[in-house]
Amino acid sequence: AQRATAALAQDWPDSRVDTVEPLLGGTSSLTYSARLDGPRQGRIVLKVAPPGLEPVRNRDVLRQARVLRALASAPEVAVPEVLGTDEGDPPDVPPLFVMTFVPGESYEPVLSPPDPAVSDAEVEARAFAAARMMAALHAADPSTLSGEPETDLAREVGRWAKAFSTVDEDLRGGDRADRVHEGLVKAQPESLEPVILHGDYRLGNMQVVGATIGALIDWEIWSLGDPRLDVAWFLLNSDPTHPSGSGGGSAMPAADRLQEAYEAAAGRKLDGLRWFGALVRYKQAAASALIVKNGRRMAKEGVDTARTESNIPKLLDWAQEHLDA
Repeated sequence: AQRATAALAQDWPDSRVDTVEPLLGGTSSLTYSARLDGPRQGRIVLKVAPPGLEPVRNRDVLRQARVLRALASAPEVAVPEVLGTDEGDPPDVPPLFVMTFVPGESYEPVLSPPDPAVSDAEVEARAFAAARMMAALHAADPSTLSGEPETDLAREVGRWAKAFSTVDEDLRGGDRADRVHEGLVKAQPESLEPVILHGDYRLGNMQVVGATIGALIDWEIWSLGDPRLDVAWFLLNSDPTHPSGSGGGSAMPAADRLQEAYEAAAGRKLDGLRWFGALVRYKQAAASALIVKNGRRMAKEGVDTARTESNIPKLLDWAQEHLDA
């Protein structure tokens, strides 16, 4: 609370932060809810890097603050407002930033059980609103974030191939992972001009009230790169036939309708999206294999990775279908 108050002092003198409480859900940084009193009052959120570790990659909370500030004036892109930052003295005193709290719920229809509080009409409206906001995000000027590395498609494929190389052979779907990897390398398209990517663009990373998206949150893995990376990931997590589906996504619009909504808002067609559909399924299969690998090693009581394991070959077959189409 003292550090957050100091972080606000330059722009918000006479402000005071108190009543700091954990907000659950984050994995790469620590997230807290707090109370702001003074010229501005209300609930706020603190994002803090984990102490004892270098604040790099997804732990670099100040990098998250940077993209939020860059998008603050982007038309039709809703993000929390950054109120202040503190660089700390890492790794022992971790950096942090303070942002506004945006009310709403983060509901992932496909991967969650049905929620009686969210109507089918709201689910559909949220999906289309998210597609349009993604186009607005990709229209934001990336030059405001100069110096940031771009996501290279070949390195992205190689990253998940490397992940597969570290897991037990039975988690590679027989020869499925190798065949998908070979197909991705052989058919890799030319990259489009880089845009600002969220990196995990889906309804579960938004604060929504009714059909209105109040904020796009969780910017730990944002980057610059080909817009089709975000689009394909969003369509994958919006597909009610996803093998990890839990029955709540029946009202989600079809993938082609969401793609059309994005393209209409962006003012351009997206070619080559099937390759990116294969990539994100390969990525999700690799990430699932890592989860099972860690589950086997940790052997935590009450942690069941059987469904995750069973989905790996399904995701790889799904990826192969996209490559063969």
